[in-house]
Amino acid sequence: MNGVHDLGGFQNFGPVQPEPDEPVFHADWERRAFALTLAMATPGGWNIDMSRHARESLPPAQYLSSSYYEIWLAGMERLMMARGLVTREEIETGRALVPPVAIPQVLTADMVETVLARGGPADRAPAGPARFAPGDAVRARNLHPAGHTRLPRYARGRTGTVARVQGCHVFPDSNAHGRGEAPQWLYSVRFAARELWGEAAAAGDSVHIDLWESYLEPA
Repeated sequence: MNGVHDLGGFQNFGPVQPEPDEPVFHADWERRAFALTLAMATPGGWNIDMSRHARESLPPAQYLSSSYYEIWLAGMERLMMARGLVTREEIETGRALVPPVAIPQVLTADMVETVLARGGPADRAPAGPARFAPGDAVRARNLHPAGHTRLPRYARGRTGTVARVQGCHVFPDSNAHGRGEAPQWLYSVRFAARELWGEAAAAGDSVHIDLWESYLEPA
């Protein structure tokens, strides 16, 4: 999916302005939005890739005009509506209007510490040998998938070098749409800045991108 979230290389968005000593949350509602997004994944049954896709597929005008946690909140609302956990009218009015649906499991307060400590590891046992090795020249395929992808547009069709084999990991393009984990080998690929941005980029700069095997072809 070529979404508006994929801003790498876009012009006219202004300079990045880092905030010194930026807090994790700027307001209490952001803390609650983060907590709710994590907690609702248990009864909602979605995974991290589904959650990312819900946020990244928001309408462009909404995405670009929303803050970071406004995007998180809107993504969670989309996931909840898709699963019948809430209606649009309930979101707009802020109160329950229909009987709640039965859910298989909830995340209770006593479970939070254990769940957060466990995290969500995405590494999996490989089904076969890796196709590429460190030092191999590779090209990111020029793909324009209809669904979720972690292959940024600015890298498509560009040539780089495998810097590291990261192991075998859940494939987001499949996992985001409920089609299974379909694990693939994952590689850290080094791209020269000039390969990505042209001769105006600094000659010594480079970008490392983690890319799944099906995103790559020999160069």
